[in-house]
Order: sequence, then C-alpha cells, then structure tokens
Amino acid sequence: MQTPAVLEAGDVLQVLEVCEAPEEIKEVIVTTLEEGSNTNSTPVTSCGAGTKPSQDDNWGETTTAITGTSEHSLSQEDIVRITKDLEDSVGLDCRRYFTRTLAIILGLLVFLTPLAFLVLPHILWPDKLQSCGTACEGLFISVAFKLLILLLAVWALFFRPARAGLPRVYVFRALLAVLVLLFVISYWLFYGVRILDSQDENYQGIVQYAVSLVDALLFIHYLAIVLLELRQLQPCYSVCVTRSTDGETRHYNLGQLSIQRAALAIIEHYYCDFPVHNPALLSASKSRAAKHLAGLKVYNVDGPGNNAAAGIAHSQSRAMIAAAARRRDTSHNELYYEEAEHERRVRKRRARLVVAVEEAFTHIKRMQEEEQKKAPGDVMDPREAAQAIFPSMARALQKYLRTTKQQHCHSMESIQQHLAFCITNNMTPKAFLESYLTPGPTVQYSRDFWRARQWTLISEASVTSGLKDGTIFLLKCVDFSLVVTSKKIPYIQMSEEYIDPKSHKFVLRLQSETSV
Repeated sequence: MQTPAVLEAGDVLQVLEVCEAPEEIKEVIVTTLEEGSNTNSTPVTSCGAGTKPSQDDNWGETTTAITGTSEHSLSQEDIVRITKDLEDSVGLDCRRYFTRTLAIILGLLVFLTPLAFLVLPHILWPDKLQSCGTACEGLFISVAFKLLILLLAVWALFFRPARAGLPRVYVFRALLAVLVLLFVISYWLFYGVRILDSQDENYQGIVQYAVSLVDALLFIHYLAIVLLELRQLQPCYSVCVTRSTDGETRHYNLGQLSIQRAALAIIEHYYCDFPVHNPALLSASKSRAAKHLAGLKVYNVDGPGNNAAAGIAHSQSRAMIAAAARRRDTSHNELYYEEAEHERRVRKRRARLVVAVEEAFTHIKRMQEEEQKKAPGDVMDPREAAQAIFPSMARALQKYLRTTKQQHCHSMESIQQHLAFCITNNMTPKAFLESYLTPGPTVQYSRDFWRARQWTLISEASVTSGLKDGTIFLLKCVDFSLVVTSKKIPYIQMSEEYIDPKSHKFVLRLQSETSV
C-alpha cells in the first residue's frame, strides 16, 4: 500500500531526540518544520483546538466591512518557547545537512571513479598505451550512456524532497551506502595493484574494467529499488489506529516497515483520513460530571474542633462518590434531553444558515464576455464580491459554528477566502456550506490549526525493528494520542471446485394450486 503524499513541498518532518526510559521504552519526538519560514513567528504547539488562533469571537455581529490590520503580541513564555525551538531546529538542520553532504561525497566518488579509470593511464603512461580500436571506442559510448542512466536513476530514487528526519538510521539505506563504498574501494585496490603498479599497456582491457564497474553499480541501484520501494508494497500487516480522546478509529494495511517508518506513514494517513480533533466536543461530559458533584454538599455534624474529624477529607470524598452513584440512575435522562435539545438547536441554526447563504448568493451574478465589453457601473472581482455578500451571512454562520463548537476552526479571513474561491469557480451555496456542515479531514483546515509541531513515538521495541504481529506503539501529541496496534494478515488458502456447465438442469414442480 503506497503512502499518499500528504505534506507539501518544503515541509519536513523532523525528529528531535530518542529517550530510553528505565523500562526500555523508547520515545521518539517528531516535529514538523516549514523550511524557509519566519523564525520570529509564534510556533503552534497544538495538534488540535487546544491552541486557538487569535481572532475576534464576535466577527458575526461586528462584520460590516473588511478593513484594518492585525497585531500580534508575544508573551515571555512564547519567547522562551521560540528560543527552544530555534535551538532544536539548528541541531536538526546540522544533522540533516551533514547526512546530505556525506551522500553527495559518496555520489561524486561513485560517478568519478569510472572516469578516473579511463583518464589516469593517459596521464601517467601515455607512451606505453596501445591504440584503442573500434571496439574500444564503442565501449566509450556504452560507458557514457550507462553513467547517464545511472545518474538519472540515482536522482529519481535518492534526491527526492525529504519527508522526514528520523532519529535512527534507515537500515537498508545505510547497508546500501556501505555496500557501494566497499565496492568502489575494492575496485580501486584492484586497479592500483594490477593496473597502476604494472602500468598495463592494454587500454581496451582498462576500458572493459571501467564498464564492468558501471554495470555493477547499475545492479546495486536495482537492489536499492527492491529494498527501498518494492519490498514494502505488499501488505503484510493490518494496523488499527485509535485516537485516545474520542475513540475515532481507522484501519490501514502496511507492508514490511520498521516501527518508525510505519509511524510516519500513519501520521500522513491521519492528516488525510481522520476528522479534525475538536476538544470542545469532549468537554460536555466533564462539565456534566462536575455539575453533578457540585450539587452535593457534605456537613460535619461533630464540629470543626472535634479530634474525631481527622479524616474528614477522606470521608467527604467517599460520601460524595456514594451520593453520585445513587444519582446515576437519573443522569441518563438528563443526557437524553440535553442531546435532543442540542440536535434541535443545530437543525434550527443549520436551516437559518442555509437560507442566509442561498439569499446571499442570489445577489451576485457572473458577467459574460459580451457584458464585460460594456462599461457597467459596478464590477467586482471575486474577492470584492465575497466581501460584499459576507456580512449578510456572517451572523447565521457564526451562530451555527458556535452551536457546533467549530468557531475556533474557521477564522473570518479563511471563510472569506473560501467564499471567494467558490465564487471564482462558480460553485453553488451547497458546495460552499459543505466545509462547515460536515467536519473534514485535518489537512483541510488552516495550517496554523492542524500543523502539529511535535509528535512523540513511544514503543517498547526498538524503533528500527520491523512490525510484528501484536506490536503496539503510541504517537503522542499535545492534546491526544494515537494508539496503534498491528495484526498480521492471515495466510489465505484457496481451493478450486469445477462445476460442469451441463449439470445445470431443472424441472418444473407443478402442484394442484399452481397457476400456469
């Protein structure tokens, strides 16, 4: 199963550190950094709605014109957090650039070695070399095209935009790099002993030796494709991903991957498949429980001066728990009526919003080409048209978002941009409202809202070990965790049964009551 490309170009997942707990539990901290971003901006440290973007909560009542500027202030905690993120990012960038430098040096060594094999004899002993015939000159063409093919293949496989910076070494990639290095060193040793020392005069044999090196490098590149790309395509494990706060669950099929690479694939799937995390929807049960406990009072009949009341705190807590248990039988009725009232309010707000948006869309009309040639009195671009009709729907939209607890997910600027996008592409009011009536995946929301700065991979096994049946690990974020369990896809045994087409014979069963 191929992993979809979720992150945009220029976005790199970074891993901060690996910590080993006394129980041998590994923690891998993964962050997402935007290359080339402004380092003075406040980092977003929430995976969901834990950190709300600064915006006016009453834009529905106060929206009459789209003017003005926004001002941002930084607290002392924000400055400390920015400083820490800068220090972490500097270390990560140094490590990433060091790895890239080593890869470039190894690549130059690989591509310059065959050329050096061909050039050194002409520099060191040109008078002793035999003339190169037609077959030898044909080998030059073979070496040139094979090196070009190898260069394009290495660029396509290894020089793609990095999706992640993992804390542990990618085992197969490291093995391939060591194999190539040993292979090139072996060829250089043989070349130095058998050709440079003896100053071999057979130049055609030297050219064939360089051709054999290029052929071997092409086979190593084929091995890299098998290990890095083809090996993980066949699904071997079914992983269950559950969000800890609301129990949202998805199932994915993964191939033979290590735990850290499986975690990366799951994070990419999460941004595309899981609905956005909304902590406001989870606060109802907590507030309901707090309300029940707040309605209970415990009295000390012995008075505050009695020595027998030494364990009053413990007895009060036990009394409150017992009273709450006795009131549990009637709490389901309150929950039922609360949910029914909430659904009624949502339907009411939704109906008002649909009507307001439909009426707002009737006030604009796309001009045809022949109409544009004339000189109308009032012509607007999509942005101006969106600003013109937005105030008529702003109040209904804000009330609906507040009722459904989505007001922190959509800012006024993002709504206007979406409205201008719908007007530009001639979309209907229903298409405009779909983004607000149905919660979408996390990646569809504002980058400041869904972009998690930090993921922590917690695994009892080493993160470089492969997935196994029953492997369990956690992906922690600021507001929630993703609990991942893996199950091996069972072996399927299929048998064949042949049915003779001539065996399909039927008779008509007639009864006395049957009408024919």
